[in-house]
Amino acid sequence: MITIRSFVIALSLSLALTACAPVYRHHGYIPPDDALSQVVVGQTSQAEVESLIGRPTSKGLLEGSGWYYVGSRWRHYGAMPPQEIDREVVAINFTPQGTVANVERFGLEQGRIVVLSRRVTDSGITSISALRQALGTLGNITAGRFID
Repeated sequence: MITIRSFVIALSLSLALTACAPVYRHHGYIPPDDALSQVVVGQTSQAEVESLIGRPTSKGLLEGSGWYYVGSRWRHYGAMPPQEIDREVVAINFTPQGTVANVERFGLEQGRIVVLSRRVTDSGITSISALRQALGTLGNITAGRFID
């Protein structure tokens, strides 16, 4: 026979155990892969991107510089402070003509930002470091430039 005392102990024990279960919350929006696969680099316009995957979470500071879709997952566990366990960023940059220049997906792995996927149009511009640029101009300096 179950007494009231054992019932209260069992009820309080079960409440204490369920109170320690983690609670997960999702913030932001990341477009699904099938919607992102419809965005064609060099062909899809900014208006088409908006209709395919929606408005971005945030935009770049300069007009037309890029759209950023940010999503994160947080774990709340008891009285401990919330902890971010996953973050993903999808960055879509546009050309001055308004077509997609590149689509990049970044993740957060152990506190470091990592590139998960990248689709970029080839602009034909090679990346040259600042040191190489500075050293490359040394041979182009003539005395006539200082006199003018």
